[in-house]
Amino acid sequence: MAGAVVLAVPVVVLALVVALGVTLWGRGDLNRFICDGGCGPTNVVPPDALALDAAPAAAVPDVVAAPGPIDPAKLRAAVEAELSDSALGRVGFAATGLDGGEVAVDADTAYTPASTTKLLIAFAALATIDPQTRFTTKVIRSADGIVLAGGGDPYLSTKPARAANDRVFRGDLTTLARRTATKLKASGATTVRLGYDASLFVGPDASPAWEPDYVSANIVTPVSALWVDRGITNGIRDPDPAADAARTFADLLGDQGITVTGRPAAAVADAGAEVVGAVRSAPLAQIVETLLRISDNEAAEVVLRHVALAGGMKSDFDGGAAAVRAALDAAGVPTGGLVLNDGSGLSRKNRISPLTLLGVLREARSSERTSGLLADLPVGGFTGTLVNRFAQLTPARGTVRAKTGTLTGIHSLAGYATDADGRPVLFAVMADRADKDMPLQAQAALDRAAAAIATCTCGA
Repeated sequence: MAGAVVLAVPVVVLALVVALGVTLWGRGDLNRFICDGGCGPTNVVPPDALALDAAPAAAVPDVVAAPGPIDPAKLRAAVEAELSDSALGRVGFAATGLDGGEVAVDADTAYTPASTTKLLIAFAALATIDPQTRFTTKVIRSADGIVLAGGGDPYLSTKPARAANDRVFRGDLTTLARRTATKLKASGATTVRLGYDASLFVGPDASPAWEPDYVSANIVTPVSALWVDRGITNGIRDPDPAADAARTFADLLGDQGITVTGRPAAAVADAGAEVVGAVRSAPLAQIVETLLRISDNEAAEVVLRHVALAGGMKSDFDGGAAAVRAALDAAGVPTGGLVLNDGSGLSRKNRISPLTLLGVLREARSSERTSGLLADLPVGGFTGTLVNRFAQLTPARGTVRAKTGTLTGIHSLAGYATDADGRPVLFAVMADRADKDMPLQAQAALDRAAAAIATCTCGA
């Protein structure tokens, strides 16, 4: 009997440890150990309220527990105190249940959106480009050697991805160099001249609407159809990322026994020439998921140009903005007051209304191509830009999914929260005259507003 008791004690302890571990993992408290920071979707246990079917159709989030419209008066009352926080200054708010019931507070006013701009870019990309599209980086024969031609892969890397969950890093220059060297050696060539072609994108590589020092201060990489590692080496952004990618590729060819003579020079590849080697990006759907989750400025600018090309526009800032507006108009998203100068939201001259953000969220559900956008949003307390938010707002952890937007004096949040009855509520809240001396208070006020929706029994 005593032996049975001795045996049972470690079993019980082990069971308790396992149960505690499962609980902490599900809450996101182990993120920093599992993922060295914010976790991607493949590392996160989806909270019950946000669990998706194995093969979601078009409607995300699904109405499971409590279908029916919201009561606008109840929702307005739930968020009113938080929207009145003095740190926020001018505030706009729009929300709706999936089956109706809308709340609007200065919602048709256009605010400076910061990174919630990326919601529009992501929606337009998924709406106008097949989500399974992959962008190809090629090496093409030229009259006097070879040309490295950029295809606009925002996540082209130097080396293959080290972890299986780094699924957005599909194309890499090491693999491309190996394939190219094999083909060159088969044709008897071991010495070549190297050119590089970044002509897929045109126009300025920095928006005239950005602050003048955004590039020189190492805040954003100049936009290019050809770069490697997002144009960043040891934390420093290269002022000419295409040339840097070509130099890296020349070194990798050397590792494969191919000598590159001279310095790589800008060139235009002959579209009809032989392709010596190629690598492809992750599918667009995965690129969009990553750029939304981590709020990737560089990737957003590249995707903006792909939207422009898909819409038959010039692949520059203006062409991308026009193509995004066309996609929104085609989907019936309200665009009153809309002004776009970039894809990242770095421009303080951008203007978007809460109604436009809400319209994007609502219309994303109407098409199988775009429905994944809602599932791509960071999960409060778990992933991406929301991994360290809602720490003291337990009801919102795992029940709020939203895109953030932050610049000095500007705070926004747009996504959805699941209310106390399990009813999803789409929302957008924006403040662009917030107290610059109280950024944490302003951010906390938006978080509390989202949490208030999560605790609201808002059914009509």
